[in-house]
Amino acid sequence: MFDQMFGGMKEKIAAIKKSLDGIFLEAEAGDGAVKVTVSASNHIKNISIDKSIVDAEDIEQLEDLITVATNRALRMAEERASEEMQKAYNDIMPGLGNMGGLDGLL
Repeated sequence: MFDQMFGGMKEKIAAIKKSLDGIFLEAEAGDGAVKVTVSASNHIKNISIDKSIVDAEDIEQLEDLITVATNRALRMAEERASEEMQKAYNDIMPGLGNMGGLDGLL
């Protein structure tokens, strides 16, 4: 019974997780001076820094901007991954919603 109901579910979830590698999100800090691009699977693809903000006397500011942009991008990636998994659950098992909140565990 469960084989029929959940048949191929692992493969479908694995395919969705793989597709997250191809979804890219960008966040910025310092009015665009620092930009971080990540995949929806939480891999940092690129960090871009406007050279005009680099000040050898104030590296701490640059570090802060990188941290802020990275955290924003990772938060966006987490939200997007959750949305994509939710869509997948709805396609695989209509009517189950977010599976009682278990989507965050996958």
